[in-house]
Amino acid sequence: MSSMIKDINLYPSGENKIEWVKRNCPLLRSLEEDFSKTKPFEGKRIALSIHLEAKTAYLCKVLAAGGAEMFITGSNPLSTQDDVAAALVHAGLNVYAWHGTTDEEYETHIKEVLSHNANIIIDDGGDLVHMLHTTMQDKLQYVIGGCEETTTGIIRLRSMENEGKLKFPMVMVNDADCKHLFDNRYGTGQSVWDGINRTTNLIVAGKTVVTAGYGWCGKGVSMRAKALGAKVIVTEIDPIKAIEAVMDGFEVMPMAEAAKLGDFFVTVTGCKGVIDEEDIMNLKDGAILSNAGHFDVEIDMKRLREICVKSYEIRNNIMCYELSNGKKIYVIAEGRLVNLAAGDGHPAEIMDMSFAIQALSAKYLVEHATDIKERLISVPKEVDMEVANRKLKFLGKEIDVLTKEQEEYLYSSGM
Repeated sequence: MSSMIKDINLYPSGENKIEWVKRNCPLLRSLEEDFSKTKPFEGKRIALSIHLEAKTAYLCKVLAAGGAEMFITGSNPLSTQDDVAAALVHAGLNVYAWHGTTDEEYETHIKEVLSHNANIIIDDGGDLVHMLHTTMQDKLQYVIGGCEETTTGIIRLRSMENEGKLKFPMVMVNDADCKHLFDNRYGTGQSVWDGINRTTNLIVAGKTVVTAGYGWCGKGVSMRAKALGAKVIVTEIDPIKAIEAVMDGFEVMPMAEAAKLGDFFVTVTGCKGVIDEEDIMNLKDGAILSNAGHFDVEIDMKRLREICVKSYEIRNNIMCYELSNGKKIYVIAEGRLVNLAAGDGHPAEIMDMSFAIQALSAKYLVEHATDIKERLISVPKEVDMEVANRKLKFLGKEIDVLTKEQEEYLYSSGM
């Protein structure tokens, strides 16, 4: 066992956090019980890069229960919780991560995870896959396949596949119904506002919220903002999504106009420069910016730091930037993922579904290692349905089942 963490002595509080998650993740508990008996990952090495907090830690323990040797790092410098990392090391897993890493340290941790000849890659944003295809190509020979958690990561994978560069199969976990319909919408919606509210200690009701992007995450952020009493403006590049936003009761306009009106801003697009220098200069005095996209490029933080005349931490995890026009602009968590860099991430019950998809997708890769020909793979429908049926059972709900006659009516041609 090897590790690179901040302090192993922090493990007791990390263990308590993981135990709380386990109590509230019945799907993962059931998989842990199954995997402990069947050992689907026996003899396999799994490299994992996901935001390293208690829910991720429990996923790692579930995979380890299935026989996997785990090599773990975080996927964001500010989302790792050091006590959780210590708890995993104390449990015998290999962890390379600590809170507040520099870019160089972050890269070192990824390299260390990949140096152990992983068979399965579990990625969040695509950093593991990227390094395997660039500076560590000698490790590609050991990889069966991998799973990608996020919209951003899948965008990167599609680009690689279109260019003919992707060297092994990747399951697009984010596209599973039991992932994006719940994790992206309800999970992001709640956790973003949890992060903003606990960090700012300001009221949302009566304020104007600008949501940049109206995918499933943007829908969740906007829905929760409306529920908190805010007026919501949506910015979009997709006319269909813009119409959705209008019919959901929100204002729609370009960012250049929204910048002048917003009190809170949440970017959730997966793209860069969504709030650029021109937008920044047009912001209201006191505007609060936050990002819920994977990378810290949606708000042009580099340019903001260059054009400000003064910057300082005004409150824990909130930076104030004074501009040449006299306005003060506030940014939460350095423009990194606000729900994780300023909070605890998605609720446990939501990640229970997402991580169950991850675990079963990894199992599918092992079981079908010699059969898979495609490079980008949708989550098998049977995996999605297994997670849905298990979740419904744990919720104590039942649904109707088609009779034979109904099936014949629906699925026959009638000819």
